Amino acid sequence: MCLALPAQIVALDAANNMATASVGNVKVEVSLALVDDVALGDYVLVHVGYALNKIDEDEALKTLALFAEAGLMSDA
Repeated sequence: MCLALPAQIVALDAANNMATASVGNVKVEVSLALVDDVALGDYVLVHVGYALNKIDEDEALKTLALFAEAGLMSDA
């Protein structure tokens, strides 16, 4: 089973088409090769180091809340 997580873009590296995305307190480097027009604060679905597409902030927050409710998220 594959799972993509909603993550917020907190830093951009336009020269390398990369970004730093944050899920809770965890930050990861992701490639932006598959998405266009990503800006700071946008939410994207992240899977294996790639931002797959931009998503609505409300939808991202609802999804993260469901993951937390199911015990799949940690604050660490």
